[in-house]
Amino acid sequence: MSESPSSVLDRRRAGVLLHATSLPDAEAGALGQAARSFIDWLAAGGFSVWQLLPLGPVGADRSPYYGRSNHAGDPGLVDLGELGSAGEAAGTGKARGARSERLRAAGRGLRAEGSAQAADYSAFLAREAYWLDDYALFTAIQARESGRPWWEWPEALRTRDAAALERARLELAAERADVEAGQYFFHLQYGALKRYAAGKGIRLFGDIPIYLAPDSVEVWAHPELFQLGPDGRPTAVAGVPPDYFSVDGQLWGNPLYRWDEHERTGFSWWIERLRAQFDLFDLVRIDHFRGLESYWAVPAGAKTAASGEWRPAGGAKLLARAREVFGRLDVVAEDLGVITPAVEELRDSFGLPGMRVAQFGFDGNSRNLHLPHNWSTRSIAYTGTHDNDTTAGWFGGLEPALRAEVADYLGVGATDVVPAMTRALLASVAGLAVVPMQDLLGLGREARMNSPGTITGNWSWVLAWSQVPAGLAAGCRRWNELYGRC
Repeated sequence: MSESPSSVLDRRRAGVLLHATSLPDAEAGALGQAARSFIDWLAAGGFSVWQLLPLGPVGADRSPYYGRSNHAGDPGLVDLGELGSAGEAAGTGKARGARSERLRAAGRGLRAEGSAQAADYSAFLAREAYWLDDYALFTAIQARESGRPWWEWPEALRTRDAAALERARLELAAERADVEAGQYFFHLQYGALKRYAAGKGIRLFGDIPIYLAPDSVEVWAHPELFQLGPDGRPTAVAGVPPDYFSVDGQLWGNPLYRWDEHERTGFSWWIERLRAQFDLFDLVRIDHFRGLESYWAVPAGAKTAASGEWRPAGGAKLLARAREVFGRLDVVAEDLGVITPAVEELRDSFGLPGMRVAQFGFDGNSRNLHLPHNWSTRSIAYTGTHDNDTTAGWFGGLEPALRAEVADYLGVGATDVVPAMTRALLASVAGLAVVPMQDLLGLGREARMNSPGTITGNWSWVLAWSQVPAGLAAGCRRWNELYGRC
């Protein structure tokens, strides 16, 4: 890990939650000017943290939490106008449908004789071969197999027969090269963006989904690390029991880990997974952290998550190994939902900060840990997260008595609750206060990013600069200076 000069949590800070796909003009390529403009706005507002969702390739549902790779980036985020000398081969068309062909053309430019980027590209391929070889082959085979999941491929490919894989490598050489070039452009542009952010005093805060999608390269390449049957299908799948978000629980469907096998290998797969994220981000949240202490296992084929059971996980040994390898763990524990003393002990024994969400605080109990007066300096505090409604949408959906309770707690009238919630967040003792961009703008539920337990209508909200008042950055800076977060 290339360690930051100091921890993100070394002082009081404020951040904004906005996923890369929600950036204004992100359709042109989020990793270019779209992201730099937002970083400039953050710096002007006195913010020093930008929180993003996972940046890996996504499926048809666009969920960044159904990861297809530990290491790959989403080539849809690449700015086609900033491809370097190889971009000359890509042309200048801007149609969304032309993105993949323009990226392939740029890849051919990379590989052309005399390419100015050829040496850097070759070094990238050599450095990242430990994951990129499998990912490129997996992606190329799946395209040839008309998008079918890997467990429906011909048996020799499904079981990774060495001769069959070598034939596929030869037959799909051009397709593999296109995938490799897309990953080169992603990592090249992201590295430049991270340096730009650092120059503006902005730290990048990322997210690791605890599980991977069943149809992911890691499950195909390392089936022994997952609870799978002989046919490659999960024998039990991930989810959570009934909770705040769903009366039936959430049935995620991800394959579960074989923690005994991870321990036997010294957690090497997890270590490389963490290393890749620490290279991308200055601070990393582990989504569903409680799954490192014990996990909810739902029988394969179940219709809801309610029939699952808790089973012990190997998170304590994993984190101990990670601390041996990396020293400082720049990790945040997503500890929302029903958290047991054992999960709290795991979090606290490694000195990891947890999360507090103001929207969860209003249940009539003044000792609710999510109320701002109960937060600690180790808290990473939010008005709401990407899984919550916007604060305006949430407040508008409350019963009248509860709306009155919220307004009374904040000491304002009902029309001023959203800015008052943001101000309470920034004024709190929480070491890091993160506000979703939607709440800074006071947007309603039409701007909600995700509704847990649903599979349609999510991950599609996009910010327009026309929604951002000219004086908003100056107002945010005034609050961040007032509360010691600049």
